[in-house]
Amino acid sequence: MNEQHEKMSRLARDVLKLDRNTLLVNLRFMDMALSQFEFIENDMTELATDGHYLVYNPIHVLTVFKGEKEASVRDYLHVVFHCVFQHMFIHSLIDEKLWNLACDIAVEKTISELGIRSANAHRQSLQGSVITKLQKELNLVTAEKIYHYYQENNLSDSEIERLAHLFYADDHMLWYMTEDQKNKMLGTGGNSQNDGNGNDESESSDSESGVASVNLSSLEMESTWKDIAEHMQMDLETFSKERGDQAGGLVQNLREVNREKYNYESFLRRFAVRGEVMKLDMDEFDYIFYTYGLQLYGNVPLIEPLEYKEVNRIKEFVVAIDTSGSTSGELVQRFIQKTYNILKSTESFFSKINLHIIQCDADIQEDAKITNQEEFDLYLKNMQIHGLGGTDFRPVFRYVNELIEQKDFQNLKGLIYFTDGWGVFPEYIPDYETAFVFIDDGWNNYDVPPWAMKLILQENEI
Repeated sequence: MNEQHEKMSRLARDVLKLDRNTLLVNLRFMDMALSQFEFIENDMTELATDGHYLVYNPIHVLTVFKGEKEASVRDYLHVVFHCVFQHMFIHSLIDEKLWNLACDIAVEKTISELGIRSANAHRQSLQGSVITKLQKELNLVTAEKIYHYYQENNLSDSEIERLAHLFYADDHMLWYMTEDQKNKMLGTGGNSQNDGNGNDESESSDSESGVASVNLSSLEMESTWKDIAEHMQMDLETFSKERGDQAGGLVQNLREVNREKYNYESFLRRFAVRGEVMKLDMDEFDYIFYTYGLQLYGNVPLIEPLEYKEVNRIKEFVVAIDTSGSTSGELVQRFIQKTYNILKSTESFFSKINLHIIQCDADIQEDAKITNQEEFDLYLKNMQIHGLGGTDFRPVFRYVNELIEQKDFQNLKGLIYFTDGWGVFPEYIPDYETAFVFIDDGWNNYDVPPWAMKLILQENEI
């Protein structure tokens, strides 16, 4: 490294530390997040992160700082918010260009709402109309909501590129790399690095290596940033009151990111009970005695395999449907279809079941009793929504208790209530497990009694 390049590298690290310290003065509740990075110089990108390393090109960092100091500070905070909102920890196939844009819009909106003068870059004024439109269309402006909104509206490639230019701050290339690809890229970069806290790391004996000796896995990084986001939310619950609405968007995003996410299929299995089915139990089958019999008697096995096997399956449970005016009929039908698909695909039915699908608004509107798969098929084919009045959960619980007293249920495992959440809950604790399933609308707090479980699904998950 020549003297000029070394000077540029040192100045670029100083700029990044200045950006971080400037933000620390304004955002004390973000101290853990702002100081999390290990700096690594690399000329293959302008500015990027994978959650552990902050990878930067010195020329880019210095050019941005020289042109507009506020843009440099904003870029640093932009990268940090990607990590706090866990945008890079992607677990499903997506449209990368559209996801990149949605993530950039989400963090830029959050930065603007914080009202930090030192991060008030020129691009903020160019973004206003886009953000205002999204706020009118979406209850909660998160990357996921923006992504699905633009996806449903078939945003063109040219429009994606135009918007991406307005909200760009960093390269997301590291998000989509394998560990080997990432290590190869960072291992062939510059050899200047910093731990993010202002302490220069000693260089490796290999002058080409710019990678620290400890390389955190994606799972470790995801866990680290999840903890940071949870701590930030706790601190912000007090902080946001002091600063009014300025931190409102950040609080909403953190609540969404920290919201526990469930797999509905796994959730449904909680209502399974053990029982015997006609099925060869190969776990109980002894091949030694079986083959010995064949050898001894020719074609007669010594021990036959067991004809029954104990398995966990759904046998008795209730699906209650809130058919009030605030829950759309299409969503209800899709939820029932999804429940059916899960039961069918996982062979969750016993040959004989006792399933009640109860539609209710403020009163019981319909009770469809289903005893086998054929009846479930017929119900789905002819299903109609009844009700569309107010919401009261209590009639369903009273009705189910009556069914229990009438011996309609022998061993009711549980009740799943699909609802928007706005209703009157019973005051007593049922004798069976109860779960309320909500569709996330961005507004609801989804409060349930302490004796009930809750599951929050995105509409696209149904």
